[in-house]
Amino acid sequence: MRFLLLDLPILLLKGLLTLLVFLTPVLGVWLASSLVAYTNGPTWLAVLSGILLFPLLPIAWDLWGRKRRNLKPQILTWGDRIILRTLLLNLIFLACLLALRPQTSFLALSTRGDWMLDGRQEPQIELVRRSLFKLANGLEWLYLAVHQNPYTQYADTRDIRPTPQPEVQPSPQPTPSSQTFPQPQPASQPAPVPSTTNRTNLWSVDASIHPVVAQMPPSVETSIASVAQYIAQQEKDPFLRVKALHDYVADRIAYDAPAYFGQAPRPPQDAETVFRTRKAVCAGYAKLLEALGQAIGEEIVYVVGDSRSQISDLNGNGHAWNAAKIEGNWYLIDATWNSGYVDASGFTKRYSVSYLFPPPEVMIISHFPDDPAWQLLPQPMSRGDFLRQPMLRPNFFAQGLKLISPTRSQTDVRDDAVIQLQNPNQRWLMASYGVKGSGQAEKCSEQISQEPQLSCPLPGTGTYEVRLFSGNQQYGQYEYVGQLEFNKG
Repeated sequence: MRFLLLDLPILLLKGLLTLLVFLTPVLGVWLASSLVAYTNGPTWLAVLSGILLFPLLPIAWDLWGRKRRNLKPQILTWGDRIILRTLLLNLIFLACLLALRPQTSFLALSTRGDWMLDGRQEPQIELVRRSLFKLANGLEWLYLAVHQNPYTQYADTRDIRPTPQPEVQPSPQPTPSSQTFPQPQPASQPAPVPSTTNRTNLWSVDASIHPVVAQMPPSVETSIASVAQYIAQQEKDPFLRVKALHDYVADRIAYDAPAYFGQAPRPPQDAETVFRTRKAVCAGYAKLLEALGQAIGEEIVYVVGDSRSQISDLNGNGHAWNAAKIEGNWYLIDATWNSGYVDASGFTKRYSVSYLFPPPEVMIISHFPDDPAWQLLPQPMSRGDFLRQPMLRPNFFAQGLKLISPTRSQTDVRDDAVIQLQNPNQRWLMASYGVKGSGQAEKCSEQISQEPQLSCPLPGTGTYEVRLFSGNQQYGQYEYVGQLEFNKG
């Protein structure tokens, strides 16, 4: 009876503490090593932290404490003291890492938390990999606590959710690029294709601005309602009507690059202000498109979340876009990204239809909504899965390309960066590389090929961005279709 009342709880507590003593150093080393892998830091730093935390620092602490106590009798045994000190030191280490770098810690665990399993695909390894990423997903709350999206303030307070799910859409058609880069330059606007109401090929919409918008009399553009009603009167097809609303926003509004880069105060992003000033960041584009739809009874809603693009890191930035309900199904739209592109020199207008009605499985590569329902996917994707994807643009898929390897947004290499593709349409391909964040780039080689493999010799250690380009002919114009990161150790 005494054993059950006193000794058993003590043994259970001691067993729990012992388990925690072994788990906390493992978690600490996992976090530290994942941060090292994510930032391409020195491996010895993670190894050193593990050795210090278990057992060097706990033993050194005990020796120092014993010297101060002058060998007085101790209540706890030496083993008990080592257990408690190891637990305390590792908890402090984990807390400090998470407190000092909460967002980076989540990103590191979500994208590189399986670094020790690189190159292995056995079923048991895949089970361990999924377990590690599931554990990493548990820290998403920490990421969200410090990752504030400034565009949520404009979100509609109504509870609008996408039901039913949209039909599966087919492969897209080629769309123009929104990225400048060293020679060869991105492709020019492709030739327009005829307007169509063919519901089986929605992504083959006219690649030119809708005639109603292009030929709109200035006298119409006196108010949001006037513009929307004019479009509704001139275009009766529901899909082309929403396209015309999108085209008006994408064509008439200029991206406020100084406000985005913090070089000027960000003005209000409500629809009326944007309509009057003709300038906005993403929230203003989305609010104006929403308002145009509301003026004629089209159900176009404001969606907020994170996005990844070639001007932002692969971890994502706050963003806003739209979803439109057409003939009972929901479709995704990003008028901001279809209006042009932003670089260090500012905003360059270049209309496109890349992000007009894209399939949900393509949109989710670059757009991650706060509400998972707006992914429009049968099985919503986790934030970790979103971050681990290579950053590929819709025109990559439009041209029939498929990425075979690597399948992750960031990959470790010892020698060359190698990209393997399926290229059934025999597109001409090239790649460029540059040190991450430098803004400089060079072609990986002089050879441009139709082969399914691209090899990029990276000159030295560091983190590189390798960008892919595709063209119709060997010596023609090329368009940007995606990028991957490589850490060369």
